[in-house]
Amino acid sequence: MIQGCLLAFAAGSLVSAVAPDLPTLVGGRFLQGAAGGALLPVTFAVISDLWEARDRPVPLGIVGAAQEMGSVVGPLYGAFIATLAGWRGIFWINLPLAALAMVAVGRTLPRGQTRTFVRVDVGGGLILAAALGIIIVGLYNPDPQQAVLPPWGPVALGVGAMGLIGFVLWEKRSTARLLDPEGVRMRSFSATAACSFLSGASLMVTLVDVPLLAQTLLGEDTLGGALILSRFLAALAVGAVMGGVAAHRFRHRWVASTGMLLAAGSYLLIAWWPQQIEAARHTLGPVSLPRMDVDLAMAGLGLGLVIAPLASAALNSSDPDQHGVASAGVVVARMMGMLIGIAALGAAGVHRFQELTADLAPPLSFGLDQAAFNQQLADYEAAVQAALHAEYGEIFSITAAVCLVAAATALAIDRPD
Repeated sequence: MIQGCLLAFAAGSLVSAVAPDLPTLVGGRFLQGAAGGALLPVTFAVISDLWEARDRPVPLGIVGAAQEMGSVVGPLYGAFIATLAGWRGIFWINLPLAALAMVAVGRTLPRGQTRTFVRVDVGGGLILAAALGIIIVGLYNPDPQQAVLPPWGPVALGVGAMGLIGFVLWEKRSTARLLDPEGVRMRSFSATAACSFLSGASLMVTLVDVPLLAQTLLGEDTLGGALILSRFLAALAVGAVMGGVAAHRFRHRWVASTGMLLAAGSYLLIAWWPQQIEAARHTLGPVSLPRMDVDLAMAGLGLGLVIAPLASAALNSSDPDQHGVASAGVVVARMMGMLIGIAALGAAGVHRFQELTADLAPPLSFGLDQAAFNQQLADYEAAVQAALHAEYGEIFSITAAVCLVAAATALAIDRPD
């Protein structure tokens, strides 16, 4: 499975590298995403085979940290490759890297002694994918000035909800279920998936809104916004390893809940950032640290802490023959949280900004001397900055509330059905 995913990823990279037009490039990227998305749950399932349940959290945390470090290094690495070899070079270089990864996997992973072929519920998978896709379409609003949802939003969300109900009914009648309830402790698994969904939503809001805040309020360029976000991403990777070590010693629910509580408190501090955040500091006795760096790092640390316990809890809540699909379920929940979180909060944020600036109009220089015009322009720009500041504060306050719900949800992990 891992070799197949790597081969498909290389194929998607090749299609993207030679793409003559945008549709072909999108097709190559789709293949890359499908193959890359399959790698993580398969890797988690491999860890479940190679380590006993008690020892899994640490390797799971290391894998999670490696994944998050890709988020830190990837943009800078991609920009460097693109500077040297153009944007197509980003895809060409994946071919030798995928080949090296395939050799490494072939030389290090033990070969299975048996091959068990099982039926796959293709119909259920298609229904679920269609339902989730329709929900995303319903939340995506290309013009959020008038309303949070697009005109087709309510209908699409209703159809998506009906699709999810149809998926549940299909699974009850299917002879080859995607997730067999008889092999899964559903209370713990459901809590794990829900917490993963909520942490994904919080993560994606941060990945999008922190660079935007840096560019709109702090006057940073794209690179400057990425560097500010790197405080969060670096701490995210560190938190993933720490979460693996902690989950090895303590119950998964306490580690996951603690991480989400830490993230909730950090997002609340971010929501309360003053407009002049560059000068704000946290002072604890003789130690004084930049508030922006500390708050972002603590948020990343909190979200990182939950990665290993959630992955381990998904494995522990399922029988060995369900490890792959259980891991996939948690990963899909996280990805859906990222998609739905940014679609919902993004549209709501832009709509809220339009409400806050509805009465503002840029000044006109007609009939004004230069000094009066400059003053009115400064007042207008200050009002826009204040509206942006209020919008970001509300978004991160909502994110803090999402993390609090996740912290409460995590308490159901590891509990018997």
